[in-house]
Amino acid sequence: MAEAEIPVPAEAGDPETMASWPTGRLLSTAARLLEHVWLDELERLGLSYAGLIVLHLLKDGPASQTELARRARVENQTMSRTLSRLERQGYVARESDASDRRRHVVSRTPAGIEAWETARNVERELFPEVGDVESLRKGLLEVIASAERLRWD
Repeated sequence: MAEAEIPVPAEAGDPETMASWPTGRLLSTAARLLEHVWLDELERLGLSYAGLIVLHLLKDGPASQTELARRARVENQTMSRTLSRLERQGYVARESDASDRRRHVVSRTPAGIEAWETARNVERELFPEVGDVESLRKGLLEVIASAERLRWD
């Protein structure tokens, strides 16, 4: 894996010192470090984060560009650019919808499935065994929901 090129505080290597950090600082530091490593690994695979999201959204089957944009919460034009890049890389295919020739349906290619599975394996390698992963995920979702309420309400 590529090393993240971000400054790491001297005390970061000292678990006893880090154990005294506030939870927010631990979460923020972990998120930044993982994001850098994760993005480096995606780049190595030729994927952007947006591309990975599309490959994930297509795991249940083909979808229209408009549907993908809605589910990814991006503008249709943004999705169009992401799909164009994925198509050039051979990760997705766009075909006319048999029931409506004006509409295109996007699906993952075998190369796209392989890239998505490789990215998922990288994700598993990046995250240490933390015990009850489902509890961690539930807790993170609660933190996100709380932060969103505080920020947007």
